[in-house]
Amino acid sequence: MRVAGIGFRQAASLASLQDALARAGAADALATSPAKAQAPVMRALAARTGLPLLAVEVAGIATPTQSPRILARLGTGSLAEAAALAALGPGARIVAPRVTSQDGMATAAVAEGDPA
Repeated sequence: MRVAGIGFRQAASLASLQDALARAGAADALATSPAKAQAPVMRALAARTGLPLLAVEVAGIATPTQSPRILARLGTGSLAEAAALAALGPGARIVAPRVTSQDGMATAAVAEGDPA
């Protein structure tokens, strides 16, 4: 199974999230933090893609890429990568590292593994 982790700024549009997801690649589900999962734009992405939306805790999850801002705020180096990994549990691996939408407002990463 492949899960796309999604991170985004508060002002991100649906187009921003779609662009980041397209750059990261195909997935069977979407994942993000519980707070971001409640955002209308994230719910719109799930509805538009028809993919299930998973809200997962990301603090403490090691990620291949590191954003000092995200590390300070969320306790992980990349919300997108951590969400993708957390959704799949132990043994998951990143197959598409964090990419950024063209406008810089959203990120996505894809992990592969067996669901937790």
